[in-house]
Amino acid sequence: MKGKTAAGGGAICAIAVMITIVMGNGNVRTNQAGLELIGNAEGCRRDPYMCPAGVWTDGIGNTHGVTPGVRKTDQQIAADWEKNILIAERCINQHFRGKDMPDNAFSAMTSAAFNMGCNSLRTYYSKARGMRVETSIHKWAQKGEWVNMCNHLPDFVNSNGVPLPGLKIRREKERQLCLTGPVNE
Repeated sequence: MKGKTAAGGGAICAIAVMITIVMGNGNVRTNQAGLELIGNAEGCRRDPYMCPAGVWTDGIGNTHGVTPGVRKTDQQIAADWEKNILIAERCINQHFRGKDMPDNAFSAMTSAAFNMGCNSLRTYYSKARGMRVETSIHKWAQKGEWVNMCNHLPDFVNSNGVPLPGLKIRREKERQLCLTGPVNE
């Protein structure tokens, strides 16, 4: 991949290398399939860019400490990615009974939390009620109903109120991973 550039400019980096670094550190629970899902959905770019939601981003979906015009190394990208994955895992553990989830369900939910943020996965604004209310996916997770939880991942396909084709694809891949292997434990 050395020397190749992504559409729109900016050097790309290898997801497989980042997965190897992050898994080698031994700090994340998200399994390889989950890391591949996140990495392939987010892409890996050394140079900062504006994502579809209008946020400066670099590395693998990193939005923290991004400085436009500053290119990152593999080690910096892997460190940022690991930190962001750990934040998403903390969300799933604290709010979705993640410690009780089967590995693939945990990894799929971590992907969703990584992409959406914890609060958006837990609650949404109801115009009818005029306030934020609990999501169905959060309700099912609280009950330990993993299959129902997994089947609600495709509910989250909008960015700023607009359905995005890329999010539809990602949520379906998350749902499939979530339902793979034991989910009724």
